[in-house]
Amino acid sequence: MGPYFIAMSEIMQVQNLTKKYGQFTAVDGINFDLEAGQCFGLLGPNGAGKTTTIEMMEGILTPTSGQILFKGKPLDRTFKEKVGIQFQSTALPEFITVKETLQLFASFYSRTRPMDEIIELCSLSDILIKDNQKLSGGQRQRMLLGLAILPHPELIFLDEPTTGLDPQARRNFWELVRRIQGEGTTIVLTTHYMDEAQSLCDRIAIMDKGKILEMDTPARLLNQHFQGALIRMPLKALSQDQIKGLETQKTTASVNPIQDWWEIDTLSLDATLAHFMTLGLSLEGLSIHKPNLEDLFIKLTGNRLRG
Repeated sequence: MGPYFIAMSEIMQVQNLTKKYGQFTAVDGINFDLEAGQCFGLLGPNGAGKTTTIEMMEGILTPTSGQILFKGKPLDRTFKEKVGIQFQSTALPEFITVKETLQLFASFYSRTRPMDEIIELCSLSDILIKDNQKLSGGQRQRMLLGLAILPHPELIFLDEPTTGLDPQARRNFWELVRRIQGEGTTIVLTTHYMDEAQSLCDRIAIMDKGKILEMDTPARLLNQHFQGALIRMPLKALSQDQIKGLETQKTTASVNPIQDWWEIDTLSLDATLAHFMTLGLSLEGLSIHKPNLEDLFIKLTGNRLRG
């Protein structure tokens, strides 16, 4: 085995990746692999280092130290022919149509997939003769995805692709992403929407302050950090003595202050609510829900994703 041996299932390896700007460390020695054919989500609050990480993986930024391997080898000139990128914002030529834009960008590559395939995969047939300036948010994102898959890439980067879209347009875009992944394409996704990450991602990494805090499948991470249902109570609803008493209950996994409420991870919802009734507590403001990725994010970072 040579120095760049890599398991066939891994399309990219990020090894001890670090990026510094003077004394500030934006990315601090992170490690992870991308499995071929998977959708990998990189999540974190603003300033966590996500965009810097993605731009190094895309070959746009040079790492301060560490390395990135694509199919077992360092990134080289041929790498850009094998990846597609959908940036957060892209300036498009004005006064030309979607079809003309696709043809223009296709001329930049030595080879591209058939135009008919791109039009079908990204549902572009209804907007081909539409001027770029007149596209809705959802239509624009569909076209940008079409541009990203022009070279028939093995790996696609989607950087917050549905920001600003209405709920229906977001879900339509998710369907397009699933179609492309269904062809065996590997996808790296950054997003501020937890339902998006939970719906699309096979694995996620939660990043903060330049480091990766946790990484696994969404289901495993939720099972690891939460035991049952989550109950939220306003901070003023429970005294410190009542909190201590609640923490001694065998049905309570944890009690944590999160912003302006207590978050109680309970193994038995019925028993915990019965305990509240025994204490004569007011249940005004109480909410109950199944733990999700946003709960996990807040627990790990203390921030809402849009914070």
